Amino acid sequence: MPGHARACGQLRAEFHAIGGRSEAARVYETGGLRLRFPHTPRGCEAVMVNTGGGVAGGDRARLDFSIGASAEVTLTTQSAEKIYRAQSNEAEINISLRAEARAHVEWLPQETILFDGAKLSRRLDIDLDASASLLLVEAVVFGRMAMDELQIEGSFRDRWRVRRDRQLIFAEDVKIDGDMTGLLARPASGRGARATATLLHVAPDAEEMVNPIRTALAHAPCEWGASAWNGMTVARLLSPSPEILRGVIVLMLRALRGREAPRVWQ
Repeated sequence: MPGHARACGQLRAEFHAIGGRSEAARVYETGGLRLRFPHTPRGCEAVMVNTGGGVAGGDRARLDFSIGASAEVTLTTQSAEKIYRAQSNEAEINISLRAEARAHVEWLPQETILFDGAKLSRRLDIDLDASASLLLVEAVVFGRMAMDELQIEGSFRDRWRVRRDRQLIFAEDVKIDGDMTGLLARPASGRGARATATLLHVAPDAEEMVNPIRTALAHAPCEWGASAWNGMTVARLLSPSPEILRGVIVLMLRALRGREAPRVWQ
């Protein structure tokens, strides 16, 4: 472990479809990261737990998940992930997901909360078979509203790469440095938002889901937009209230999944 690293954790898991059920076939845990598997009536739900209670500057986390053919897996978190103030080095989180033929994977972590002074670099790499499907939601909250943390500074870098049959189909890079709330206050970048979310759905029939999403969001009390192209549907949300944003995400998940959000969300 580098001398500047506070904590270094890793999760690796392989999921297989066995006898009509989806199960974790292999699991590797190290550092303060753990996986738990509550009983669910459908698929396999894997709950990621950070026993350290949050992420500090210099922390390193590696999450690596492989979803076998025809397996159905939901990956979520026990609670919102708190990114604490960093004294110097940024925290790093690297995530890899692979889904084989006809697999269905849901990446549904609860919110990432950036404290004042937080520094986070996150990378998400996803490789899908052409017949696999993905439902991904990532939400970020800027500051602790309940603690009246109304102005925050820090650094947030987020890099997504999604491939289908080894062809890049979705790429996104976000970089925010310095006065985060000042940037989000601008009309063109956030219009006062303190919480943001992106939903990405990739599947052979993903484009057909844009209308159910728009219907679910028709009266949502936040800024939103949804579009579909090239076998994908993307929705983006902005809100000055993390609580309102969370409620809207739950509405979207209900429309897409045909059931409620994972139990740990409630």
